[in-house]
Amino acid sequence: MTSSNKASMADSARAERAAHERILARLRDHAIELRRLFAGLDEESLSRHTVPGKWSLKELLCHISRVQRVFDARLDALLSEENPVIAKYGPEGDILFEEMADHTAVETLDEFLAEREQLLTRLEKLSPEDWHRPGRHPEFADYDVNLQMDYLAHHEAHHVYQMFQRRTPFGKVPAEG
Repeated sequence: MTSSNKASMADSARAERAAHERILARLRDHAIELRRLFAGLDEESLSRHTVPGKWSLKELLCHISRVQRVFDARLDALLSEENPVIAKYGPEGDILFEEMADHTAVETLDEFLAEREQLLTRLEKLSPEDWHRPGRHPEFADYDVNLQMDYLAHHEAHHVYQMFQRRTPFGKVPAEG
């Protein structure tokens, strides 16, 4: 192997690590942002539908918390099985989502944040090879741990923005949560 090939491989490995770190940072940032968006609001406010026909802040939280659990179970499969089949997820008719909505927003946020810390700890311990353990998903040809976690971060970013929109009718968003 030539020195330029070794340098290219090292650059590629650094780029991969940096990509994984960006995913972890986004997932951490979303947790911080949720604390901030929920700060100072009571259960009634968090449950209010500030956009008619759309989820409330609490329901959005329940959704991203539920999706995090789905993705955590997928991570289990990806890390413990060879090329597992990954089922599509949709929130319609999800009984576990409905059960989560029966809890208070504070309980759900606390559970989400604790589970997020556990997920981040797991992801931080993954080897570079583990980040690319494959699975078979009906919508993604090259599905692996990296794609799944990148998808989770993008999915959450969309919903965090929706939460911001639903939070603004209650006044200024606190600087910290």
